[in-house]
Amino acid sequence: MNGNEELLNFVYQNSQMGIDTLKQLLEISKDENFNKYLKGQGRGYLELHKKAKEFLYENGTDEKGLSMLEKMKTYWMINIQTINDKSTSHIAEMLITGSTMGINEAVKKIHDYEETAKKEYVDLMRRLQKFEEGNIERLKEFL
Repeated sequence: MNGNEELLNFVYQNSQMGIDTLKQLLEISKDENFNKYLKGQGRGYLELHKKAKEFLYENGTDEKGLSMLEKMKTYWMINIQTINDKSTSHIAEMLITGSTMGINEAVKKIHDYEETAKKEYVDLMRRLQKFEEGNIERLKEFL
């Protein structure tokens, strides 16, 4: 896999994980204000997801979505982590952890490919990084 493909598939998979996770958490959370925020966050992931898919097709590459195993693993981890604590604070903390992991990987990939990948693909990765950083700042309000 070349740098362009790796960057775009990372954004594609990261945003898919965000979309899927938020859908599941919206079924768990009972906090209307928090759910309103989660829906907005989901729209942000959807925009990134669509752009990554568009760039993948432009690049002549098929998107590599999350595997069924990865989807199931995430689904069960969310269920396990919220079985005893469905509080807004706990869910926000879970999302902060996920966003932090996304930022770390995004920064690594930017460093790996910023000199060799197409500028607009690196810019999309930076957009994902900034989006995740913004998510963390906003989620702190719900802790």
